[in-house]
Amino acid sequence: MNSFPHRHRLLLAPSALALLLAAAGCSPGDGSTSAAVPSPGADAAKLCRNLDGELPSKVDGLNREDPKPRSALTAGWGNPVIILRCGVPRPAAMDDPEADGVEVDGVGWLLQRRKDGSFRLTTTLRRAYVEVTIPKERTQDGLAPLVDLAPAVKKAIPEGIAD
Repeated sequence: MNSFPHRHRLLLAPSALALLLAAAGCSPGDGSTSAAVPSPGADAAKLCRNLDGELPSKVDGLNREDPKPRSALTAGWGNPVIILRCGVPRPAAMDDPEADGVEVDGVGWLLQRRKDGSFRLTTTLRRAYVEVTIPKERTQDGLAPLVDLAPAVKKAIPEGIAD
């Protein structure tokens, strides 16, 4: 089910999201500087390369520090690093009508809180899936990094259903 008709929608201003998630007691990840490079099909890979050219040099005030191995399909900011991977497979959690979702500046995201305290967010209703992992140490600002990433995602990854 791609439209999430029964899921809980969280449509808040970025500052409200930050406050809400900080109040929930969430905290950041492992700070690793490596990321698995996705293996998308040709269409998604092209969109991901376009996204790489649109990504900001700073996210949430943090400088871009790409993980290894270097790839146009991965990017990172800060240390511990906020990691973006483009062209990931569709998460199984998108089939869960109770899955949490957020919308930030016109981009929908599946929100998964991980056992290690980090957040994993994956775009919804885009022609390629973009995954952002916010480490536990950075979740005190809630989903603020998505505010900086949303314009690039909107520009490079058209709305639609990923293959």
